[in-house]
Amino acid sequence: MSTLVGFDAWAALAGDSPTSRTEWAALVAAWSEPHRRYHDLAHLAAVLGVAGQLAADAPDRDAVLLAAWYHDVVYDPQRTDNEEISAARARAGLRGLVPEDRVEEVVRLVLLTATHDPEDDDANGAVLCDADLAVLAGPPDAYVVYASAVRAEYGHLSDEVFTAGRIAVLEQLLALPRLYRLPAVADWEPRARANLAAELALLRSRAGAGGTSSGAARPPADG
Repeated sequence: MSTLVGFDAWAALAGDSPTSRTEWAALVAAWSEPHRRYHDLAHLAAVLGVAGQLAADAPDRDAVLLAAWYHDVVYDPQRTDNEEISAARARAGLRGLVPEDRVEEVVRLVLLTATHDPEDDDANGAVLCDADLAVLAGPPDAYVVYASAVRAEYGHLSDEVFTAGRIAVLEQLLALPRLYRLPAVADWEPRARANLAAELALLRSRAGAGGTSSGAARPPADG
């Protein structure tokens, strides 16, 4: 297991106590669920790693890292409210482990990952969102692997339904004025937009003139 998701890393944020150890084990178990193909422990470690590198820009580094631990702790591809349930899980799991004001900041940050659109003065939110979306700016071959893993997570959906939902997600992301907010990662922007545009063009060509379906969970905004 990566040291980024080991107990020592968790304890640096939430302390070393029986309650803390139980909560860490529950989080690792949740992130290890067999249906996860992208939103798994490797994704958690990646987000924690990038967030840690960018944390100099965060007023509350610990809140950002705790939010990373919880941001996809509940992940059911057949639901549309994973962020809300994950935020509630954070509030319950952190009670008594960290100060209440930090708990509420973690909850706010987890909810923010539903849109990845922090306010200009939200440095904590910028760090978490930029870290969560870092995968979009990878090399084209790595991006293809990521997109394939997302499709695998939504294997219960037909190609038609998945394509319609994925197109909506990509359009939502490309409509943002900026995908990344921190100056330190400004060079990620063109790479990410190129990857998103390439996938969008491919999906639109597959969709052709066919209709779209609704009523199913859409792929999340980080994938």
